[in-house]
Amino acid sequence: MKDLYVSWDEYNRLIEDLAVQIHDSGWSFDAIVCLARGGLRVGDVLSRLFERPLGVMFASSYREAEGMRQGGLYVSECLSSARPLPPGRWLMADDLADSGTTLLELPPVIRARFPQVSELRTAVIWCKGVSAAMPDYCVQTLPDSPWIHQPFEEYDHLRPADLKARRG
Repeated sequence: MKDLYVSWDEYNRLIEDLAVQIHDSGWSFDAIVCLARGGLRVGDVLSRLFERPLGVMFASSYREAEGMRQGGLYVSECLSSARPLPPGRWLMADDLADSGTTLLELPPVIRARFPQVSELRTAVIWCKGVSAAMPDYCVQTLPDSPWIHQPFEEYDHLRPADLKARRG
């Protein structure tokens, strides 16, 4: 299994491909909930393109081995948005479906906490072959389940002093 390295240009194109896929499905929705941290950029772009309000829910399972090994799923108690999200259909956006744990466990949490949601669909850029759940929308299915190196991960190991030194 080879690792998958994604450039900023490729990453942005994949989010655009996801938007087109959602658009072409004909499904309309009232709000987007993105899962931080990986889904922040995905949700932001989709929110802008579809002109829908954005909520942010923090969920994390990659806390072990410097973010390289999945552990238990942690979900924030609240959803953050500038104003309450409208009732109706919501789209849950994330970067990827790895084990599928997030796609399995988060929709029931959202439905329980927000009974005004009449329908919830999921959208990701990548879905790995080992995922126990399939999203409603996915740009790339990766049967070999490679480790994905996303362009923003560079900042996981950089500090402000490193940036200053790099800039000369």
